[in-house]
Amino acid sequence: MMAISMTPTLREKFSSQAAPEVLAALRQIAQSQGRHFQSVLDEALRDYIERTSAQRPRRHVMASFASSLEEFDSLYRDLAK
Repeated sequence: MMAISMTPTLREKFSSQAAPEVLAALRQIAQSQGRHFQSVLDEALRDYIERTSAQRPRRHVMASFASSLEEFDSLYRDLAK
């Protein structure tokens, strides 16, 4: 598993190609959130790396699971009987 820092201090330029609709969607997200395109692209790449390389559940999945347990604990206990 590859460890990636969540606070990048160094940037490396690269060149690639993407479908126009993908780039347009990323630009729209950046604009709607008041962020730079580069930060949205970086976040998308990091999310992809986490999804494809991690053998553990993703953080947001576990957070949702924990929230569900808190909210529906008694129901889950009744269903388990």
